[in-house]
Amino acid sequence: MSVNGERREGRAFSMETFLSLYLPSVTLALGQGIALPALPVYARSFGVSFEVAALVLIVQSLGGMIAGVPIGLLIDKIGRRRVILAAPIVEAASSFLTASAQSFPELVVYRFLAGFALSMWMLGRLTIITDTGGDNQRGKQITGMSAMESAGRLIGPAIGGFVATAWGLQVPFVIHGFICLLVLIPCFKLIREPARAPRRPGTETPTQRGIAGMLGSYAPLFTIPILMFFIAQLLASITRGALFGGTLNVYAVYTYDISAKDIGLLATVATAIGIPITILSGGIMDRYGRKATLVPGFSALSVALFLMAVTAYMDWPYAAYFVAFLLVQAALTVTSGNMMTLGSDIAPPHMRGKFFGVWRIANDGGSVISPSLFAILTASAGNPFGFVFLATTAVASALVLALLVQDPVRQAIQARRLAESTTGAAGG
Repeated sequence: MSVNGERREGRAFSMETFLSLYLPSVTLALGQGIALPALPVYARSFGVSFEVAALVLIVQSLGGMIAGVPIGLLIDKIGRRRVILAAPIVEAASSFLTASAQSFPELVVYRFLAGFALSMWMLGRLTIITDTGGDNQRGKQITGMSAMESAGRLIGPAIGGFVATAWGLQVPFVIHGFICLLVLIPCFKLIREPARAPRRPGTETPTQRGIAGMLGSYAPLFTIPILMFFIAQLLASITRGALFGGTLNVYAVYTYDISAKDIGLLATVATAIGIPITILSGGIMDRYGRKATLVPGFSALSVALFLMAVTAYMDWPYAAYFVAFLLVQAALTVTSGNMMTLGSDIAPPHMRGKFFGVWRIANDGGSVISPSLFAILTASAGNPFGFVFLATTAVASALVLALLVQDPVRQAIQARRLAESTTGAAGG
């Protein structure tokens, strides 16, 4: 995926792509997966309630959301490579500090830092993919990255659950920190700064035009088509925030009193189911357009979440929750990486860093709202209502995507087929 001098289209599957994109993704996800089972139990060890414990997940998303605009500006100003190389260092620091936390407020601060680091990594990688990947490759590249992350999480939670049970809740975070530092080795050698699109007149950097100029430079992002995408992203993130972020693990710990080892098993089985679905959805998107997976995916997710609400309302045992959880995760993986891919199609070439910075606000803003409202509704109105809320936003996501958001790749495919059919008819 490296580029020297001119833009080169990155292939979805090559040795260079594997070493510069997929290997770091699977390695980081392995470390995150090792830390995942310990976090809910670690939060509860400070003697806080369910609603308060959920803060460790909420602030992580908040850190990513707040990072969006400054990281987007940095990507456009100092380059993609520097941001990507800094991300594992910041994430390692946050994990080491998490392991040393002496109070719950300290833990909250360190998870905020983890969210900031994750945003640095994601925005940098996503911008490079958008710079170098073609329309018929980006879907496979982004969902491939998601699949590799899922592969890392496949064995990570099982390892983390065992380590946390055998050696203590802090040890998985230490392991995660060292793994983050290992990621720097392939990244430093293989990631190169891609050539950027020529800057348009009137899109000077903030240092050239001051604060007013900086704010004005975001104006092209607030056209109707792009705004509709951001709204769809916000709704999608509200739906998925409590599902991707581990809020269900906190819910299961407090509702069913499960252990870190049980959480590891849940995550491992769900990931094993999700990896082939994620890879398949990338190929479908590149061939038929992004909505071909997004609209059916969120529709299926709404049905699975309503089933989860029934499970909670009927007060069924943990075995029923386990099955419902896997159905939710299977539907969830149909949409994994797909909104990022659609965003890469829509992003203006001359301001991709800024675009993905605002995208990150919509993405992580929803991820902050989701676990917050889920925890409040679950604690105040009863267990089913949190799931009903998520199911409702899933329906809204599907409707907005189907009716209001453009799909440039699908439009191009349809235009090409129309041109081919017209040429064929004329030739006949």
